[in-house]
Amino acid sequence: MEAREVKETVEHHGEKIELSIPNKAEFVSVVRLTLVAIANRVGFNIEEIEDMKVAIAEACTNAITHGNNTPAESINIHFTLMEKGLEIEVKDKGVGCDVEKIEDPKIEELNENGLGIFIIRSLMDDVKIHSEPDQGMTIIMTKMIG
Repeated sequence: MEAREVKETVEHHGEKIELSIPNKAEFVSVVRLTLVAIANRVGFNIEEIEDMKVAIAEACTNAITHGNNTPAESINIHFTLMEKGLEIEVKDKGVGCDVEKIEDPKIEELNENGLGIFIIRSLMDDVKIHSEPDQGMTIIMTKMIG
C-alpha cells in the first residue's frame, strides 16, 4: 500500500485545490473536512492529518478573529500537493500586521489568546507568514509525509 500512496502523490504533484469560505467560524469545519480528504489522498497518516487539522483551524480562526474587517469578506485557502507533502495557504483580506512583532508566548503568561501561531509552528514542518498593510495576512504551512 505504501508504494501506491507515493505513486498517487507523484501523479498529483503541483496540483492546487482552492477553497473560499465566508468569514464565519461555522465554516472552519468545512475547511477541516476538505483538508482530511486531500491529506488522505496524498498519503498522510492519521496523526499527521490530526496535526494539520488543528493547524488549519488555528489559521482560519486567526483570520476570522484578527484578519477580515467585515463578515462579508472571505477567507481563501489554497492546498498545493507536493511530491511527498502538502502546502496549505490561508489568506485573509484584513489590515495586516507587523509580522516581526509576532512572538512565541511566554510560558508564565499563557492564556487562551495569542497561541495560534505558536501552535501552527509546533505542528507543521514549515510556516511562513506574510503581511502587508491593508493587504491582509497569509499563513503558508507545509507538512511532509513522515
